[in-house]
Amino acid sequence: MKTSTAARRTTAAALTAALITLLLAGCSDDPASNATAPNATASSSSSSTAAPPDEESLPPWPAPTDVPARVAAAGLDLGPMGTAEHYHPHLSITIGGSPVPVPPNIGVDPNTGAMSALHTHEGDGTIHIEADTVGEKFTLGQLFNQWGVALTPTSIGGVRAKAGETVTVTSNGTPVPGDPADLQLEPDQQIELTIP
Repeated sequence: MKTSTAARRTTAAALTAALITLLLAGCSDDPASNATAPNATASSSSSSTAAPPDEESLPPWPAPTDVPARVAAAGLDLGPMGTAEHYHPHLSITIGGSPVPVPPNIGVDPNTGAMSALHTHEGDGTIHIEADTVGEKFTLGQLFNQWGVALTPTSIGGVRAKAGETVTVTSNGTPVPGDPADLQLEPDQQIELTIP
């Protein structure tokens, strides 16, 4: 019995769609955070240009809605998750003694479910790195760029340090001098950003 060309194409399309869905599922155990649109496709380009990170608004800062443009502005792309390296730094932000949430779905396109290699799923400060190349480097500045929140040595978004003060940065309890945006992300790293 011969299989028709149309039937083979339908089967191939269904298998391709299933494979794309599995690749886009990422590393979250939460099915809701891994939902993809039917026929979701990965995209590394965007026809829109991201606005510069927000330097005016006060927390809490929501996840961005212009994800493809924000991801591109961070020098990353949307697509299937890499499997060469997978690790989870953690970010805590404290402003004026109060914790500031890091929202879920930074770097996750709500229209397709595609994700950058640097993204969030939960709202607990866990950063997911799923790189397709061993040793690929990611920075805190790339996360904030995708988030759309400005991060400088003296400000986070519209919150500015007092004259003569800076944003305090620690990595695993050790103070980190310089620009917090340059901080390289590492496995199991505990990052704290503080403005008194």
